[in-house]
Amino acid sequence: MDKIGYTKYDGVNDIGLMEFSIREDLNKRATRVSAVLDPVKFIITNYPEGQTEVMKAQNNPEDENAGSHDIIFSRELYIERDDFMEDAPKKYFRLTPGNEVRLKNAYIVKCTGCKKDGAGNVTEVYAEYDPQTKSGMPDSGRKVKGTIHWVSTEGCFDAEVRLYDRLFVVENPAGDERNFRELLNPDSLKVLKGCKMESYLKEGKEGDKFQFQRIGYFCIDKDSTADNMVFNRTVTLKDSWAKAKDK
Repeated sequence: MDKIGYTKYDGVNDIGLMEFSIREDLNKRATRVSAVLDPVKFIITNYPEGQTEVMKAQNNPEDENAGSHDIIFSRELYIERDDFMEDAPKKYFRLTPGNEVRLKNAYIVKCTGCKKDGAGNVTEVYAEYDPQTKSGMPDSGRKVKGTIHWVSTEGCFDAEVRLYDRLFVVENPAGDERNFRELLNPDSLKVLKGCKMESYLKEGKEGDKFQFQRIGYFCIDKDSTADNMVFNRTVTLKDSWAKAKDK
């Protein structure tokens, strides 16, 4: 309200400004966590089988008093499906055979290949890790261009994620002569099942707010139960609508 001012007259304001204000607020107070919405298994072939490590994840870099929480690292992880491409374009800095990335809060890994099913879909991605690249180790400062998030298969849980988006495909439906049904956004809600959540999120309760790293801001829905947690997207990390308009 302070940004748009006060007036006695009806007006139209860009909803992008409201979304910007939400991001500005939640950036300062939402806990950073890892969640993989479209998971594919990621196997670090030179990491010892059966071994796990406890890593520290910063709760909020914008708040030095927010502290940290523990996350589990293991040989088998989940990553986002679109964080791997077998034949990647030149400026693709995520996982592709021969390329290195940093796993957030963990090690640098080099992708070595993948496994596919009979239909050609990737079912597993393989990599090798450099044990000297964890925080505090001799090569931890080595520069790589990409950083991706992940969730360990050890201790993670499945959840439902509801991706809410704008209800209309135009900025101001009141100023459009078409029937409002023609203006409805068919993707205003997508419901995803089987999303992989880090174990820390099990402690959350209705209304708690989080930043899913690299994805957006989410809160726990009132429909959540101990056996089926539900997370609602409040807003994306960046304004994807503005980018779409520029194309």
